[in-house]
Amino acid sequence: MEGWTASSLLCLLAVRLFCGAAGVTECHDRALDIQAVEGSNVTVEWCFSSRANISISSLKIHCLMDPELKVFYHLDDIVRMDKEPPHEQFAGRVQCDKDALRTGRVQLHLSRVQMNDSGRYRCRMFTGSGRKVKPFSLSITAAVDEPKPLTPEPEPEPEPESRGRPGLYAGLGLAAVAAVVLALCRCLYTHKWKLLKLHQELHPEELHL
Repeated sequence: MEGWTASSLLCLLAVRLFCGAAGVTECHDRALDIQAVEGSNVTVEWCFSSRANISISSLKIHCLMDPELKVFYHLDDIVRMDKEPPHEQFAGRVQCDKDALRTGRVQLHLSRVQMNDSGRYRCRMFTGSGRKVKPFSLSITAAVDEPKPLTPEPEPEPEPESRGRPGLYAGLGLAAVAAVVLALCRCLYTHKWKLLKLHQELHPEELHL
C-alpha cells in the first residue's frame, strides 16, 4: 500500500512538471457573486482556458448587463463597424488586464462602483479553440457615513470677579452718601428744633404777639 501511494505521488508530480514545462496552467473556476461598498473598486476574475501564451488577437470578449443588455466590456482587436462601445454607465471605469489574458484568465477591474451597478452580468468569450459563457453578479451596498462624535456645547465662561466688583463698589458708595446726607438732614432738623425751643423759653412774651 505504501509503495502504491509513493508511486502515485511520483506520477502526479511528473504530470505537474510536464504540464509546467509544456506551458499548461491549472484552471479553477467558481461562481462569482461579488459584494462591494459604493465608491470602492472591484476585480472580476475567472479562468477561460488552461493554455498559456494565448494570442490576444484571437480572443474576443463581450460582457453585457442582464436584462438591460448594457455593454459592460467589449474586447475585439479586429476593426469592425458594428463593434459596440461600453454603455455610458461603465464608460472609463472598466479596465482589462492584458497580461492575465495571455495566461488564460480574465481580470476586469471596475472602479468607483455605484448602486446601479448591482445586477447580473453575462460574458461570452470566443477563442480559436472554442467559446465559453461566464455569468457573474455584483451586489453594491450604500456607503454609510461614520457618525461624527457629539461634542458638547462649550459652557459659558464665568465672568471674573473683578468685572462685578466696580458695580458693587459704586452701589455701596451711593448708599453711604445717601446715609450721610440723611444723617446730616436729621442733625440739622434736630438742631433747628432745639434752637427754636430755646428761643421760645428765653422770649416767652413773643408768644402773645
